[in-house]
Amino acid sequence: MAFRPGVRPLTATSGASQTFGLGCAPIGNLYREVAEADAEATVHAALADGIRFFDTAPHYGAGASEQRLGTALRGVDRDTVSIATKVGRRVIDAAGSTVPVGGVGADTVGDLSADGVLRSVEGSLRRLGTDRIDLLYLHDPADVDEALRDAIPALLRLREEGVVRAIGVGMVWPDPLTRFVREADIDVVMIAGRVTLLDRTAESGLLPAAADRGVGVIAAGVYNSGILADPAGSPYFDYREASPELRRRARALRDLCAAQGVDLPHAAARYPLDRRGVDAVVVGARTPAEVAAFVAAATVTIPPVLWPELEAV
Repeated sequence: MAFRPGVRPLTATSGASQTFGLGCAPIGNLYREVAEADAEATVHAALADGIRFFDTAPHYGAGASEQRLGTALRGVDRDTVSIATKVGRRVIDAAGSTVPVGGVGADTVGDLSADGVLRSVEGSLRRLGTDRIDLLYLHDPADVDEALRDAIPALLRLREEGVVRAIGVGMVWPDPLTRFVREADIDVVMIAGRVTLLDRTAESGLLPAAADRGVGVIAAGVYNSGILADPAGSPYFDYREASPELRRRARALRDLCAAQGVDLPHAAARYPLDRRGVDAVVVGARTPAEVAAFVAAATVTIPPVLWPELEAV
């Protein structure tokens, strides 16, 4: 892999090195408002628990997530952390006008132009308060052809100039990501919600293609919007109410885990790391308690016999 996100990986008791990163969408007010002090405390809790990889984007809170992450990391040795952010969306105000570079707005709109990529990076650097980005993703491009023609060359230029260490693409859908793996000189892909205990659609095409091309894979959305964190209290899959069949499967997964003395969220966070080619998992959190909950997944013992049982559900 051309980019190793974790400076200091968390090590599980099984002996396998497990790398986790903090997803910073929640501290950008995803779904509900988060106080700035709570956002800062969340990042500091992650640092205290050994997390050194932070994933953000202009789209998360229209710049708020990046700004809050930058504030929380102020004073932290920049060489000890890795920061990933994204391009492909432009920050706008409530009236639909583009906000000044480095500002926080009300929303974002798609922009895959080369100029849009460069302006986006400039804004991210200002909000983050840094002079470089470790990993720069193209964020959910709606038009793959346009992205390959306009945005990817701009990312390649930024990598060549040393503004970013590594480049990649982040999406929910495996097939377009597989195309980027095969047609673009990228380092990493982030796949959201498709290398999980409930949805393994990225495992047949994307993961083998990435392994063949030497492209790293980072898994996100490991709880599938909540159902794998709490099948009863948060029965949502892909941001919608889960179907009866998905609820049944989630409850079955929970019961199998319980029989082995394992919490379902811990198994859900660790599952992608058991797949060939997956290098890291990013989990979102908005409070120190949520950080502690997913960090615990790195150190719990998961009996090897549990994995085939879960995969059979």
